[in-house]
Amino acid sequence: MFRLIGNLLVALLLIGCAANPSRSPFGELPTLRLSPISLGHTLALQQRLQVTVHDKTQTLDALLEVDGQELRLGVQALGQSALNLHWDGHTLQQQRADWLPPSLSGERVLFDLQLVYWPAEAIRAALPTDWSLQESAGQRHLLHAGTAVVDVTYPTENHAVLNQLRDGYQLDITSTTADGSGQ
Repeated sequence: MFRLIGNLLVALLLIGCAANPSRSPFGELPTLRLSPISLGHTLALQQRLQVTVHDKTQTLDALLEVDGQELRLGVQALGQSALNLHWDGHTLQQQRADWLPPSLSGERVLFDLQLVYWPAEAIRAALPTDWSLQESAGQRHLLHAGTAVVDVTYPTENHAVLNQLRDGYQLDITSTTADGSGQ
């Protein structure tokens, strides 16, 4: 058991190191902070998250709910609460486990969630002028000055893979709805 916890902590620390923007040639990511209502529908998903950093993979469980008023996300690691987020379109509240690296922030998680799930037009409207979002069947590409920074692919309806090229991590998300069916 202690070995598993140790492995998880190492993986989370690696994520924190990978998320260090000072090592990035792309600069800072823009902030999306899109309102929950701009999603255009409700979500209630149970998720299995596989986070891969530097060839090390860890699995986490999450619950994501979005309605017209608020986004709520709870992430657990080995049955312990790692991160809880509440976003109402104005204020981001987060409760984090002490062992999470500081660079693994609620803002980063919110950005990744919105890049994966929000409509492309809402994302484009929130991007600064030197950023763009390209979308085609089953994929999205976030670009800064024409260079890909984040790629998202959707192998199936209930499966998304986010490749954070800037910071060197991959987030593989498999979702089921509250009734156990696919997204």
